[in-house]
Amino acid sequence: MHDSDLAQPFIAQLRAQVRHGLTASQQYLAAAVYFDIQRLPQLSGHCYLRSEQHRGHALRIVQYLIDRDLEITIGGLEEVRQTFESPRTAIAFLLAREETLTDQVTELARLAREWTDFLGERFMSWLLECQQQDVAGMSTLLAVVDRSAGNLFDVEEFVARELRPTVPAENRSVPKMAGTGRNR
Repeated sequence: MHDSDLAQPFIAQLRAQVRHGLTASQQYLAAAVYFDIQRLPQLSGHCYLRSEQHRGHALRIVQYLIDRDLEITIGGLEEVRQTFESPRTAIAFLLAREETLTDQVTELARLAREWTDFLGERFMSWLLECQQQDVAGMSTLLAVVDRSAGNLFDVEEFVARELRPTVPAENRSVPKMAGTGRNR
């Protein structure tokens, strides 16, 4: 399918979402470095992992566009915040970014449905589920920080205990990332 065949807002917004996803990846990377500098290794590691996940989401969108034979260009990023007043401020900022990303993805899902793009709607349902989990996770982390009354050791312990990465079972419903091995 070529762009002339599918000149619709969903595809244009999906292209823009690549930029938003890569910016989110860089924002988590900047936050990870901030937490590293603050000597908060668990929060830092969590943000490094989230950076990789957002990069993966963006690359899945790229692959989706490639698979549909639609044009894609990789451009610059939006502004990335480098410094924060406190770890709490950093986490609150990241939560706000996740909420913004969720709003963008929700709009994409609405556009896919409006334009009866069933493939796009199915793809967006995967991304909506990821965003819901991301917002819930960051909301919980912010609540833990608030309850810790400034004791960052408790926050680090929570992250180590509750947010440690696990190896997920292979899930064939997760879209393929651009740049990964191909089974054709």
